[in-house]
Amino acid sequence: MRQFSCDCGAAVYFENDFCINCGSSLGFDPLRNDMVTLADWGGGVYHDLLGNAFRYCSNGVDYGVCNWLRPANDGSVFCLACQFNRTIPDQSRPENHQRWLVLERAKKRLFYTLVQLNLPLINGWSDPQRGLLLDFIEGSPPTDEYPETFVSTGYLGGVITVNALEADDVARETAREEMHESYRTVLGHLRHESGHYYWSLLAPDDEMLREFRQLFGDEREDYRGALDRHYANGPPLDWRQRYISAYASAHPAEDWAECWGHYLHIYDALETAWAHKLLGKQPAVMSMAERLRAWSRISLMLNELNRSVGRGDAYPFVVNESVADKLDFIEVAIRRLRTLN
Repeated sequence: MRQFSCDCGAAVYFENDFCINCGSSLGFDPLRNDMVTLADWGGGVYHDLLGNAFRYCSNGVDYGVCNWLRPANDGSVFCLACQFNRTIPDQSRPENHQRWLVLERAKKRLFYTLVQLNLPLINGWSDPQRGLLLDFIEGSPPTDEYPETFVSTGYLGGVITVNALEADDVARETAREEMHESYRTVLGHLRHESGHYYWSLLAPDDEMLREFRQLFGDEREDYRGALDRHYANGPPLDWRQRYISAYASAHPAEDWAECWGHYLHIYDALETAWAHKLLGKQPAVMSMAERLRAWSRISLMLNELNRSVGRGDAYPFVVNESVADKLDFIEVAIRRLRTLN
């Protein structure tokens, strides 16, 4: 992610709604993909220095979980990203406000990168056939008596579902250890599940399907059976030579989604590195091979920095040759998806 600043010159963060230096109101304008310094004109209307009129997203005004802006005359009370919400955590439960804030911040970072990549953004309210919706639903851990209390994070039929407990650090870390995962974050979940959505939107032709099956495997393989075998037997012993993660080995659809998520991880992290002058080129003007060479250096530095302050690796993965080929395929798929805009 790039660096942002207030009109006063002070550095500000993507999540800020005011400048601690001058006190000005701030908001994120998704049309410009930039933070905007605002002047209050009353009645909930704000102007920037160019005279553009904005209102804050209703989820920011009413709940304080969003700092994104919408045009003052927009027909929706929600910002671009919040128009994708179908279900939010039950706000009558006090613990769910903080969870929703964590979920929204991760979602906004996902949408920032999707805008940067010029990918189609179609919400399911405006287009039920091709659009995307998000359910943030809290569910208790399953029990033998009430197994249905568990909400699975996943994607189905245009809807990404995220268990709101993923926004609870203790619950998420417990799940990470139980699943023997090296990495588990809300942003990682959203990036992964967005890959399933974009595959459904891609509608690859026969040639692209042949290449997909050469790289990832046959996506027609029984999905439920493949996941049952994965959870019963674990990944193949040589998974590190062919996959980005153990879970990617479960089924070709999951391999695609895992690689898609890592493509977004790498792209956003490299943009951040460029913004902080650790790279000489933006990822947007790099080839995939250049990005991977840069990422090899940056991810090593990230891991060493984390270890220096007593934390685990920030990126505990290895991009092997097979994964590099899959990321090349995703680059081609993204170019094709852009034509759908």
